[in-house]
Amino acid sequence: MADCSRSVEEIKSLMKSCRGSNPQQVAAHFDRWAPTYEQDLEKVNYRPVKVAIDYLNSKFSGSREEAQVLDVACGTGLVAKLMSELGFRHFVGVDCSQGMLDQAAKTGLYQDLKLATLGAEPLPAETGTFDVVIITGSLHEDYVPVSVVREFCDALKPGGFACMTAVDRKTELGDKYRASLQRELQLMEEEGRWTHVSTHQIEQYMLDVYRDDKQNKHYIQGTMYLYRKSLN
Repeated sequence: MADCSRSVEEIKSLMKSCRGSNPQQVAAHFDRWAPTYEQDLEKVNYRPVKVAIDYLNSKFSGSREEAQVLDVACGTGLVAKLMSELGFRHFVGVDCSQGMLDQAAKTGLYQDLKLATLGAEPLPAETGTFDVVIITGSLHEDYVPVSVVREFCDALKPGGFACMTAVDRKTELGDKYRASLQRELQLMEEEGRWTHVSTHQIEQYMLDVYRDDKQNKHYIQGTMYLYRKSLN
């Protein structure tokens, strides 16, 4: 039976324990975490999934029932759960953790679930297939290389949306990753691959798990990026 009794301090330690891990260690970390993942995120007020989906939904004008959604780093399936409430019906999930994919399968919302380590392996998605590519929370120096955003764009149909969130860690590595990500996004726009729709600061992304804060009053910020693939 899953242990749902972790304290916030225990969850913060769990989240920090993955820093600097190699891909195999990251996958094993999330395999172990999968049974209580969603409950634990609620305890640290993890907000980027809902913020991103609400904003994406406000900009999406196509048929939600027919839209093909690629949920990258899908975890336990929280994105599909929330998007299905808004009328989206077709989901493919990708994650590096088989334990997470097993949890996502229990939702019954995914037509396909694929195991892949982003960056080390190609994104398992056919070119020009999806109306939406969404990744929430995993654009991070320990998880997903910046180069992978080009694969997100390739997977989109012309006119499709890429919705991405990234935590803004105030560290040297975090600053370097964020700067590299922003340069890549801008370069792809200059190359005519997609157009910028919006960049939105998420002031309360989640509790600051990297700060020694016993009262849990401090939050870490994040950023949501929305791009639309060019029509030609």
